[in-house]
Amino acid sequence: MSDAEEAPREATGENGETEMKEEEEPNPNYKEVEDPQQESKDDTLAWRESQEEERKTGEEEEEEEEKEEEEGKEDKKIVMEETEEKAGEVQEKEASGIQEETTVEPQEVTESMIHLETQITDSQSITSGIFPKTQRGSKSKLSLQLEDAETDELLRDLSTQIEFLDLDQISPEEQQISSPERQPSGELEEKTDWMPQDELGQERRDLEPENREEGQERRVSDIQSKAGISRESLVSSTTEDILFQKDKSAPVYPLTMTWSFGWNSSLPVYYIREERQRVLLYVCAHTAIIYNVFRNNQYHLQGHANIISCLCVSEDRRWITTADKGPDCLVIIWDSFTGIPVHTIFDSCPEGNGIRAMAMTHDAKYLATISDAEVQKVCIWKWTLAVDTPACTLELPTEYGVQNYVTFNPTNNKELVSNSKTRAIYYAWVITITFLLKQTFNKLVGKFSQSIFHLNLTQILSATMEGKLVVWDIHRPPSSASTFLGFPYIKPCKLVHLQKEGITVLTTIDSYIVTGDIKGNIKFYDHTLSIVNWYSHLKLGAIRTLSFSKTPATPPTEKSNYPPDCTLKGDLFVLRNFIIGTSDAAVYHLTTDGTKLEKLFVEPKDAICAISCHPYQPLIAIGSICGMIKVWNYENKQYLFSRVFEKGLGVQSLTYNPEGALLGAGFTEGTVYILDAMSLENESPEPFKYSRTSVTHISFSHDSQYMATADRSFTVAVYMLVVRNGQRVWEYLARLRSHRKSIRSLLFGVYLDSNEPRLLSLGTDRLLIEYDLLRSYKDHLEVLDIHHTDQGCYPTCMVWYPPLTRELFLLICNSGYKVKLFNATTKMCRKTLLGPAYGSPIEQTQVLPVRSMAELQKRYLVFINRDKVGLQILPVDGNPHKTSAIVCHPNGVAGMAVSYDGRYAFTVGGHDRSVVQWKITLSVLEAAVSLGGEDLTPFYGLLSGGREGKFYRELEDYFYYSQLRSQGIDTMETRKVSEHICLSELPFVMRAIGFYPSEEKIDDIFNEIKFGEYVDTGKLIDKINLPDFLKVYLNHKPPFGNTMSGIHKSFEVLGYTNSKGKKAIRREDFLRLLVTKGEHMTEEEMLDCFASLFGLNPEGWKSEPATASVKGSEICLEEELPDEITAEIFATEILGLTISEDSGQDGQ
Repeated sequence: MSDAEEAPREATGENGETEMKEEEEPNPNYKEVEDPQQESKDDTLAWRESQEEERKTGEEEEEEEEKEEEEGKEDKKIVMEETEEKAGEVQEKEASGIQEETTVEPQEVTESMIHLETQITDSQSITSGIFPKTQRGSKSKLSLQLEDAETDELLRDLSTQIEFLDLDQISPEEQQISSPERQPSGELEEKTDWMPQDELGQERRDLEPENREEGQERRVSDIQSKAGISRESLVSSTTEDILFQKDKSAPVYPLTMTWSFGWNSSLPVYYIREERQRVLLYVCAHTAIIYNVFRNNQYHLQGHANIISCLCVSEDRRWITTADKGPDCLVIIWDSFTGIPVHTIFDSCPEGNGIRAMAMTHDAKYLATISDAEVQKVCIWKWTLAVDTPACTLELPTEYGVQNYVTFNPTNNKELVSNSKTRAIYYAWVITITFLLKQTFNKLVGKFSQSIFHLNLTQILSATMEGKLVVWDIHRPPSSASTFLGFPYIKPCKLVHLQKEGITVLTTIDSYIVTGDIKGNIKFYDHTLSIVNWYSHLKLGAIRTLSFSKTPATPPTEKSNYPPDCTLKGDLFVLRNFIIGTSDAAVYHLTTDGTKLEKLFVEPKDAICAISCHPYQPLIAIGSICGMIKVWNYENKQYLFSRVFEKGLGVQSLTYNPEGALLGAGFTEGTVYILDAMSLENESPEPFKYSRTSVTHISFSHDSQYMATADRSFTVAVYMLVVRNGQRVWEYLARLRSHRKSIRSLLFGVYLDSNEPRLLSLGTDRLLIEYDLLRSYKDHLEVLDIHHTDQGCYPTCMVWYPPLTRELFLLICNSGYKVKLFNATTKMCRKTLLGPAYGSPIEQTQVLPVRSMAELQKRYLVFINRDKVGLQILPVDGNPHKTSAIVCHPNGVAGMAVSYDGRYAFTVGGHDRSVVQWKITLSVLEAAVSLGGEDLTPFYGLLSGGREGKFYRELEDYFYYSQLRSQGIDTMETRKVSEHICLSELPFVMRAIGFYPSEEKIDDIFNEIKFGEYVDTGKLIDKINLPDFLKVYLNHKPPFGNTMSGIHKSFEVLGYTNSKGKKAIRREDFLRLLVTKGEHMTEEEMLDCFASLFGLNPEGWKSEPATASVKGSEICLEEELPDEITAEIFATEILGLTISEDSGQDGQ
């Protein structure tokens, strides 16, 4: 079939946009009108007249605006009037039902056709003029929501018998779509819903012809008018050079991203600026990076809270679109000239799964997204209208496969193609799902990688991982046909074996079809798929992306050195310069004139888990699981040197020694290397191999005489520096499996009296272990002491607390969002404080180095949790305004480091293959603290209702009631009102206000208060006032209260699964646990408690210490307790508590 026969009739406007022509001759099928439709005709025409009046009103308003903005320009109303006339002619046609019968050739292809069908529901239902009958027996749940289709363009295309739904349509009521009544077996029946959206003013503007520059300016002005921005906004008046101008404004965040190392090689890299600038666009974790190669500058497009999953740009490289994958996913459109987000789509995927594929039309008007849900949804967005609802949505059944690539027809916005690994889907606002059977070509086809429209626009090409190209014919029924021939669809017509290597990239540029394959070859074909030229000698990895300059190639001159093509004529192969991205995370620039390949950067291709900053130089070492260690100068962003270890050695941990001469490296298979810091050569002749699992921690002593490592087998190993034959060499000393669970921190310290090193380890088993290095010898690591750090929560990290007090502390963070200070000598818990609570507990922390001696009395912590990096002002006191955090790696932070001068923090993202450099601005954090108030003001915000709330009033009542209780309830002596209560009353007040500390926690509270001033005054404290009590309460209580999730976890451990599938504990086991496990009770104490819980003791029982239980010994627990106790029964019926279902936080 020729191009003329297959292609629809087209008319090209002044702006190069292809539009569908209309046929004057009405289609015979339109005469078949059903009675319900005929009855609603009068009402429909009345509604259309009202719509026409509104449209004319909007037109007049727009004309006035245009006259104010531009004087002397030609009036473009003629085109609008012609379109209205055509639309009016078609609107006079009667609606009719259309039935279609599709035949399938089983030996070649199985097709599923989805077309538009409208059901008349009221007078506003007729808008398009085509109303096929609705098949009520439809079983498919596939729906297409059309909320913003343009009436005029829709009507203009009726003669083609194809429902090309433009995105500016005003659709009044819900309309349904289903498959034809006589649908062959195996085909799908679909439904479509149309929803109205009032955009009449905008749709008129879209009908006017406009060139690219005028259209771009108009779209920008539309966005400005929606947002209330001045016409002379930065977006409309800027140039390309403004993006990398130095920002002299003061920082507004405590942590500001300044550089990002690495890039996501699974996403494309785009060439968005001309040769004189050479600016690239790529993705790093949740940030899009605009990188100027010549200036060595980065501009960061920050706005996503999840990892960016899709990236695309407009044809003119002006508009950038990013989308992420995860909860509260976003689609953001950016202006590449200014870096400003011009539009954000917040509800792009209500299911929260995010976007899997995305594409933008060449004129940048429409954006197509495919969700990453189990049932994928295709959405078309008219993003220039600044609306958050898609103009069109379509759900794809799961049997179509996971669609992972989509692209528009370059010259027709109404046509798209997407593909999964096995099926290709062609959309023309009528969707055709086509897949290949084994019998189609009787040959192995392979899995699809990418699909594009052929240069001739009458075919679609799908590349496969077998090096083949599937050619699909696009069958478009001719508009002049006397009978209805069906809807557009594609059919496989040819299988071309282009090459042996699997094709990973398929695109077009100028008059060439371009492929990139798994062997690093780049090949160019003409429209007949004949080879024109190729690059096979570049020795690249598998091609992941190709991006050509938007500037056409320079015509050849005498000085040009373009290579000849491989045709018989041997013409010069003149091509634009382009960017190459490979699977091994390398990016290259190819200058086609002279075939000059330039390596722009090479980043780790696997997870990055290790970083370390040099102790006195601006150097950072980055280690990857792929075995690469790279060293950068982070001040001038210059790559210095690297080393790639043999296959199988993945870098898991890195640490510089205090002198900065050595770099310790731990690997995934247990090997430990000691490297020269300036060359990465081996410092010891052979690496150490004393572990069979990954080495997670490396630490050096302050004098660099000892090095300790910890691995995933819960083992600590120690190495020491000795003198052999007059040379200093490292030797293995001993190792010990000292923990039962994973080791979270490995820390060297110094004995203040002897200046000897001390070594401590902290594990998830809640053990803090100190080792005796002086008494250790070959193959024997001596343990000095062991201490339990917590009772319920597990510790997460440990660091030496800076000398802000006369007492030396160890700071330990735990999974309960608490920060604990332990005496470095006695290991006594001296303070428990509320730490940063940003969704998950702190996982690692470091004290920020001071820049001058004047800063010794003002210290700061840098910390990371699951996905954020933050700052904490010391001393820690529970003030929530003293902390700040920002999302750094949404999929998890693998580690952190701090520069030697305290100016920068670095975070590593693990599997997102990125390292982010953060500039620290302490003055911003200090300003936030001052704005938060002084004294108790910040703490009142942590109470329900604040200072004037009911809870605080009750606390005051309990506080003063405890004074009465301590003085005796029945005494007749004069009461002594005081500002303090004795410490013995503190546990009772705590429990009265809803906090139930264990006996161990009560001891910690007593120690914290009693020894609070002991170091300074030598005296013990035995009383506490209300303000101090409030701080102690807020710092010790669970940050999110008691939750059912915590109780359920306990029952998961202690209980069994009953007949209802719930975890339960038998009554006998429950009572036995109370008197034998944990902080067990005596039987008398247990009976007294149950007597109070069940209301068997009189009110006020035990309000004074001398009173005793009157019912405790008489209670019969068999009658009061059920045979089996579930978490719900325990919380509500026994304890009588109202507990929230979940805290909404992690790490509980």
